[in-house]
Amino acid sequence: MNAPSVRALGLISGWGDGVEAIPADATSAAAGRPLLSLGRPPVEGERFRRATRECLWALAVVERMLEDGRAEREAIAGEGTALLFVTAAAYAASNRAFIEGSGGGTHFAYTAPAVVPAEVAIEFGVRGPSAIFIGGPPATLRAIWHAATLLDRRVCDRAIVLAVETFEECADLYARGPRWTVRPLVETAAALWLERGHGTLALDGGRVARGRGTAGRASRLRERLGDTFACEPLAAVGLWRREAAADTLVLDGAWQGETAHLMWQKGAG
Repeated sequence: MNAPSVRALGLISGWGDGVEAIPADATSAAAGRPLLSLGRPPVEGERFRRATRECLWALAVVERMLEDGRAEREAIAGEGTALLFVTAAAYAASNRAFIEGSGGGTHFAYTAPAVVPAEVAIEFGVRGPSAIFIGGPPATLRAIWHAATLLDRRVCDRAIVLAVETFEECADLYARGPRWTVRPLVETAAALWLERGHGTLALDGGRVARGRGTAGRASRLRERLGDTFACEPLAAVGLWRREAAADTLVLDGAWQGETAHLMWQKGAG
């Protein structure tokens, strides 16, 4: 598979704005805090009055992506842009609010994961292919692979892989099952803008493998980031771009006993 090229990346996390805010060690930087929240972004407009935090942070991080790429909104508008959304937890808060009766019928639409990419598509005029992936880092690796496939087959001119993870509204639920997560939990939003490239990309021979082979590298990355669920691989791409350590990026994702392995080789062109 031809590897895509990275045009731009937006990243906002509980650590701060951008890859530069990521600490060397999440546990030390958290100083005992179990969760680092993003809060609520200051977005104005009647259309966003009822929007959930995950929707608002999705919009904010796409804006950051455009800033990183020095591009205007028109650059991603239209049918030539594919939008692939990944999350493991971002719709949990709206579902909890609805189930517990505080959301009301007005908020029912926000219980679906599709509302996040829908808000992005409406706001930025994205009308190309779309897909939703539910899960942790392995799901994000599949989303990157799918984006590369769409680009390679010229189904689209560019693809945005968007991931948003929020935890604050369900913090007590995560506290009841600490063995399923790593502390600290770090709310994160990331948007990766991909275009056609000249390298090579391989995802476990095009499938997801189960086992222990890649869990080690994924765990080491998590020690630096904290637990960001589906945003982890996109943060890793950001670190790769910033540190320019090698021409090959090895992305490993581990989630609930599932592992996936993506090898991304830069091209010469």
